Amino acid sequence: MVNLGIVGVGLVGSELISQLLSYSIHASSHSPKFNVVALANTSKHLLSNASYDSLDLSSWHSILKTNGVPVNINAFVEYLSNSPDTTVVVDNTASQEIAHLYPHFLRKGLHVVTPNKKAFSGDIKLYKEILAEATKNRKLVYHESSVGAGLPVLSTLNDLVRTGDEIIKIEGIFSGTLSYLFNNFSSLSIGNETSKFSDIVKVAKNNGYTEPDPRDDLNGLDVARKVIILGRIAGLDLTLETLPVENIVPESLRAVPSSAEFLAKLPEFDNHFENLNQKARNNNQVLRYIGTVDVKSGNSSVNLMSLPVSHPFASLKGSDNIIAFTTRRFPSPLIIQGAGAGSAVTAFGVFSDLFKVAERSS
Repeated sequence: MVNLGIVGVGLVGSELISQLLSYSIHASSHSPKFNVVALANTSKHLLSNASYDSLDLSSWHSILKTNGVPVNINAFVEYLSNSPDTTVVVDNTASQEIAHLYPHFLRKGLHVVTPNKKAFSGDIKLYKEILAEATKNRKLVYHESSVGAGLPVLSTLNDLVRTGDEIIKIEGIFSGTLSYLFNNFSSLSIGNETSKFSDIVKVAKNNGYTEPDPRDDLNGLDVARKVIILGRIAGLDLTLETLPVENIVPESLRAVPSSAEFLAKLPEFDNHFENLNQKARNNNQVLRYIGTVDVKSGNSSVNLMSLPVSHPFASLKGSDNIIAFTTRRFPSPLIIQGAGAGSAVTAFGVFSDLFKVAERSS
């Protein structure tokens, strides 16, 4: 029996609850059992009863709305910590405030599963405190979905490190948004008349591929966080302050007050992006936005790069992610590729981590 307290019931949280409900209907009697005993959003939280029976997942939304009380994370955690069974806090938010509470969760005897990148890519003191508290209290922390959504990126890297392989370099296209943009903008299979960069950005935003403000994708910060997470697992003390990150938002547009104004002015810079693209095409190359963890040289970075058409990243389609691990055992890189964004695959990654907790705590 694994009891779950879910913080964050937006796109990913709602999808996770749907997957848990489907699983509960079809799971065999020998499969791990997951009970959702507490829910919290930004305004309310809902706790089950003293027996820690599962909340009704078929009507959780209306129950939280009707029976929820003003959110109090301390009360939420105290309730979970008194559970007699294995209990997990599932943080589906992107909140730095919640991330700072992970050491407290662990000290209270709770495991942590999350797609939240903030705890593992921000203040390195917090990151090390989380690892120390997990070890001290014999609790588990899993965050597979913080890099590559449901792709087995962190589990693969952890296996390489644990088995003593030497990590030489990790390279990847870690942003589904930037993957989509440059796969459509820069391809040698496209004729001489390519779409303007600003038009592709607008289509991506209208289709929901970007953040509400596309600059939050184009500034490279999301990719940087993922590179930092990978670098730390590989043994490097990377931080946002020490990692070089190329912000491809034109400098004069970085401070404009709204997304709408940014999109309106972006066409003024189409020639800039087209010149970069044409220079790459002249060398039989394409543009790709790459995050690199270079363990051997120590020169990790996040950059817009020109890659030869023969490179595995050059033929990527749609909004896929692709990650290549070069190690002593894998001098020809071990490559992981697939959908790296979306609520369904992100929730899948969270759910798979819950199974790991269930298996290791049984």
